Amino acid sequence: MDDFVATYGPLLISMLLGAMLGLSLYLPLMAGQLSLASPGFYALGGYIAAILSTQAFKTDAALFPVPLLLVEMAIAGVVCGVLGVLVGIPALRLSGIYLAIATIAFVEILRILSLNLEITGGAVGIFGIPQPFDSAIEYLWIVLPLLGLSMVFVYRLENIRVGRALSAIREDELAADAMGINPTHYKVLAFTLGAILAGMVGAISAHFLNTWNARQGTFDASIIYLTFVLIGGSRTYLGPVVGGMVFTALPEILRAAGDTPGLPLWLGQLLKDGRLIIFGLLIVLGTIFFPQGLVRPGVLKRRAKGGRTS
Repeated sequence: MDDFVATYGPLLISMLLGAMLGLSLYLPLMAGQLSLASPGFYALGGYIAAILSTQAFKTDAALFPVPLLLVEMAIAGVVCGVLGVLVGIPALRLSGIYLAIATIAFVEILRILSLNLEITGGAVGIFGIPQPFDSAIEYLWIVLPLLGLSMVFVYRLENIRVGRALSAIREDELAADAMGINPTHYKVLAFTLGAILAGMVGAISAHFLNTWNARQGTFDASIIYLTFVLIGGSRTYLGPVVGGMVFTALPEILRAAGDTPGLPLWLGQLLKDGRLIIFGLLIVLGTIFFPQGLVRPGVLKRRAKGGRTS
């Protein structure tokens, strides 16, 4: 059991973090906004935690105090939330592919800044970020409650007036506006909530990974997070959670499959190194055969009532 925890503990934590990153992308999608800005806020939250823990919150203790980690998460959430409002107000006037391009540009701007600023360590990044726990599996004490609270929050959000307004905007923005719903207000709200969650996850991840650099917030990451939502399910909060966990584990599964004895060398290399190619194929096939994702609200409701799902 100890060997299993030591081997797969870090992967389990990464899967739970991936689930929350999927939720951060799902929140603006509740209002029909295809935003790919989550990696930028994720990277920013990680940089905030890395800078604070290595330069501001220096401690003599063997382990980094957990209360200080919670403070870093709060600061990262607030900063990302404020930036989310500042970016969201002009960017969310766009929609569809134009919004996606604008948010990709935002991610690239943050990446270029992190590569050229001294405080972020430039291209090298920040190393030696202190650890609050002795082992990776102990991060469950932080990650599991945050994931549970995030899921409960999004579930409740879907079932109150705000959630119904977001759903109305997603289905028909002009009709929602005619009914007295302010689309800009609700779209910026959803975008900001996603930014806050991504920033908090970044703060945890910086300590978990022990190092942070510009590779954490890239266009590649945007595609991966998009896969979490599109294949997991874009109509219910459970979809991004399932998608985030499955597709975070998938690279490790592919890497293990690539080392299978007797496998052709080219196929082994494709399985180990062609992650984005495989993710791209999954997005194409998933949107064709599972247009609403693997987790669909109608199926869940029928199963809850004990009815047939086919």
